[in-house]
Amino acid sequence: MGKEQKECPFAGTVIAVSLSKKHTFSKERKDIIKLVEGLGVQGDAHSGSTVKHRSRVAQKPDQPNLRQVHLIQQELFEELGDRFHIEPGQMGENITTAGINLLELPVNSILFLGHSAMIKITGLRNPCAQIDQFQPGLLNAVIEKDENGNLIRKAGIMGIVLESGEVKPGDEIRVELPPKPFKKLERV
Repeated sequence: MGKEQKECPFAGTVIAVSLSKKHTFSKERKDIIKLVEGLGVQGDAHSGSTVKHRSRVAQKPDQPNLRQVHLIQQELFEELGDRFHIEPGQMGENITTAGINLLELPVNSILFLGHSAMIKITGLRNPCAQIDQFQPGLLNAVIEKDENGNLIRKAGIMGIVLESGEVKPGDEIRVELPPKPFKKLERV
């Protein structure tokens, strides 16, 4: 896939980058992370071409890893700020963003980060009970229901790395939407 892109109506900023070498809920903030094409975040426990999330490995270890990179918008932390104190990386995300409503992006949107990294959005993070071990009540705060009773998951989005590159706080994020009709994000 070439790096040429269509006109981008959305732009945002990387606020923080994080990784964890072990399967921990929270990730450690770093000055820079390297995204590796087809694998994810170099040095992160969830990096790989096949699933690395323990519950999914137990189900079917050879399924493709559609959760190589986890992104959360800082605006969520602000929304929850009256009830919870959350710092970037603490909810397990690799990249904390600002300025883009990640949850409104359609499946297969492309994020261009920094000079060369590209991520294709695969779906929504499905938060699990571990989130309440981090801060009690947080699970209910990041899952709501719409007027039709459908779940709204607000704990971030997942993606795969299309092009390798380094990502650091302050990097611009540009978005390329996929061709219409758009497909709404679902849990992945």
